[in-house]
Amino acid sequence: MSTYSATISWSRQEGEKFTNNRYSRAHSWKFDGGETINASSSPQVVPLPYSDESAVDPEEAFIASLSSCHMLWFLSIVAKRGFVVEAYEDEVEGIMEKNAEGKLAMTEVTLHPKVTYAEEHQPTEQRNDEMHHEAHEVCFIANSVKTKISIKSVMK
Repeated sequence: MSTYSATISWSRQEGEKFTNNRYSRAHSWKFDGGETINASSSPQVVPLPYSDESAVDPEEAFIASLSSCHMLWFLSIVAKRGFVVEAYEDEVEGIMEKNAEGKLAMTEVTLHPKVTYAEEHQPTEQRNDEMHHEAHEVCFIANSVKTKISIKSVMK
């Protein structure tokens, strides 16, 4: 078993009434390694100026964590299979909508990994897809959520 921690901090800005729901949603995420990330609600959820569009919102963090976990497992699997990855990029997308229970949820996440392998030894597209499937099966973040996750891989 592993334990992880983060500290999420918010404070009311001077002059904000709060009870009228007109307050900044800007806050910070501090992680156990010392990194601090500026965070906020999404402007698609809470309008400006109460959201900070330059900060990371929970929806972005959710899809990024799925993509990052998948990538890290994929790289490990590829290395064990004897292939060399030169570059990996994923323009991940998430859809937030009402789920079957009528609650807003991240219902679907699509990973779009673009993998560049070393030229001297490349897997077939089928083998590449199999390694992505294997990575998806062992990704503990993906295994922790109900969200439908699709992988649309491209080899470069």
